[in-house]
Amino acid sequence: MAAAADIARTYAGFAAWATSGGSPCYAAWARGVAADAEVLAWLAALPRDKQHPTLVFAAARLHGVPAPGPYAGLRDALLADDGTIRATVLTHVTQTNEVGRLATLVPAFAGLGADRPLALVEAGASAGLCLYPDRWGYAWSTPDGVVAVGPEPRLACTVTGAAPLPAAPPDVAWRAGVDLRPLDVRDDDAVAWLERLVWPENDDRRAQLRRAVELARAEPPPVVEGDLLVEVPRLVEEAAAHGEVVVVHTAVIMYLSAHDRQRFDAMMRTLVADGACRWVGIELPDVLPSLLDGAPPLPEEPTMVLGVDGDAVAWAHQHGRSLAWF
Repeated sequence: MAAAADIARTYAGFAAWATSGGSPCYAAWARGVAADAEVLAWLAALPRDKQHPTLVFAAARLHGVPAPGPYAGLRDALLADDGTIRATVLTHVTQTNEVGRLATLVPAFAGLGADRPLALVEAGASAGLCLYPDRWGYAWSTPDGVVAVGPEPRLACTVTGAAPLPAAPPDVAWRAGVDLRPLDVRDDDAVAWLERLVWPENDDRRAQLRRAVELARAEPPPVVEGDLLVEVPRLVEEAAAHGEVVVVHTAVIMYLSAHDRQRFDAMMRTLVADGACRWVGIELPDVLPSLLDGAPPLPEEPTMVLGVDGDAVAWAHQHGRSLAWF
């Protein structure tokens, strides 16, 4: 079955990402799924955009599958599902609000050389937790020592290359986001879903998420519901009165169709060329191929690409744990 074969390849590839991301459980689950014809058939009955490992695994955990735990627990739950797990998969989306990525975004913000505060517009903002880079401290470990700025707790990141590490967190004067299905940071069920999206063994990420929720609940971010291809230009125009406009996104464009990825790329390049905003994004390397023009060869280990104004400037760990500046 072609659909099952495609899903098996996706899950086999995800196992490498789970290993890089520090989740032996998810790596084992993904390898198990990739070799299991019955589970692949269960997944093949889902819409294509609902077959992603992070979404399926989080839904299973939400309904009691222990993680860390053996693959047999996941397998039994999916094959015996009375429709409950499937319903959660169909009604939820992957909206990982990974605040650890701020440790890789902030150097890119510093490299913009803005002479006024930032006005942030986040595409695919989920609950808006990444709209607060000014409220975190950072600890960048470099070959010359640790560069620590801002308050504790600090987001840690190992840095190589001549990254423009700032002497202080960024100054943010204005912030807003857009998402097809915004999550309300004050909603306990929404926060519980965000916690399930954090991989099982990643206790540091879970602690960061809880801290981020506290920060955002003190000043809930404005995240509008809508299509980012429509709302981003509108928000850019609104933000212009408040500071240096920066459109930011992390692991979001991968969820658009191939056609809409091209539309987003063209839209952002036009906005940058017109002087309307700057553009900082972190995505999988194959999502916006134009970013890689002139970039070094991809490393062998899984990585994401950090782009500034349409050009790749660094490789970034998927959860913000490392940054390799070109």
